Amino acid sequence: MDTKKLGRQTVCFSDPPAIVGFGSAVGNKERQGPLGQCFDFASTDDTFSQISWEKAETEMQKQALSFALNRAGITADQLDYVFAGDLLNQCIATSYSLRAQNAPFFGLYGACSTMAEGLSLGAMLVDGGFAAYVAALTSSHFCSAERQYRAPLEYGGQKSPTAQWTTTGAGAVILSRRGKGPFVTHVTTGKVVDKGICDVSNMGAAMAPAAYSTLQAHFEETGRGPEFYDLIITGDLGSLGKEIVMDFFRQDHIDLTGHYEDCGVLLFDSQKQDVHAGASGCGCSAVVLAGHLLRQMGQGTYRNLLFCGTGALHSPTSTMQGESIPGICHAVAIAAEKGENV
Repeated sequence: MDTKKLGRQTVCFSDPPAIVGFGSAVGNKERQGPLGQCFDFASTDDTFSQISWEKAETEMQKQALSFALNRAGITADQLDYVFAGDLLNQCIATSYSLRAQNAPFFGLYGACSTMAEGLSLGAMLVDGGFAAYVAALTSSHFCSAERQYRAPLEYGGQKSPTAQWTTTGAGAVILSRRGKGPFVTHVTTGKVVDKGICDVSNMGAAMAPAAYSTLQAHFEETGRGPEFYDLIITGDLGSLGKEIVMDFFRQDHIDLTGHYEDCGVLLFDSQKQDVHAGASGCGCSAVVLAGHLLRQMGQGTYRNLLFCGTGALHSPTSTMQGESIPGICHAVAIAAEKGENV
């Protein structure tokens, strides 16, 4: 039987799905960052005119998906599938945002890797002929994440220098069988990697080994090196996790300088905004991709992009029980032209 697999973890699409729509919505802190002008909607009120942080997150998802659908020139009724999720228990922000969309829905939990996971699964369905249009959608909200994972904001707990700031934002991407691109050409599915990090205030260190593992697999199975890509971007390791990944590759005598960046580093200005080690949350890589990177590809800045969503697969319960934090990373290769996948 013919296979599209390259090795154990990587898929090479024979008819690469096109990205035909994308949309983003962010909060006020994100609006004030260096990418603030890239987003489709930026609220000056992080409640998004809702009565709770959780409802605000649902509203962000609705807005991001609406912008993506408009760019694609379709309605939600034309979506064959939606792959979506968030950080909240049982992914409630997502299920509530899709109540009125009339679209078949797969709920995902990949933590901060959810956008890359959704794109991976959606691209497989489109390339396989099982769907004409698929949406990948995710979000996070600083206040809803603080309430669930740490302590209520009113507590005023102090963060350690290695901690990251959960992004208030939502991103959506629409994939299609037809379109002028850019195109998803390869997907490298990550494995769970756990190096024993237990500090929930140092998730960059917990996720970095998974990013290294997936990038290694991608390079080995595609035969590509870092120099093939105009940009390799992880999301979201922050400044500490990014440096760990670069150090891993230095030990392999591979210098990623000039080829590698992290969404958690790009989203905020570390000198002017108090975000400690950078940004995190499902919304981080989603809004950097849908708000910034895909626009840059459309302008010709990048022709080959490797988008690597990273997630810390823990929960409040596992943390209280002293468990370590498993990491995951999924890599999605995006090219300006269909023919660049070979």
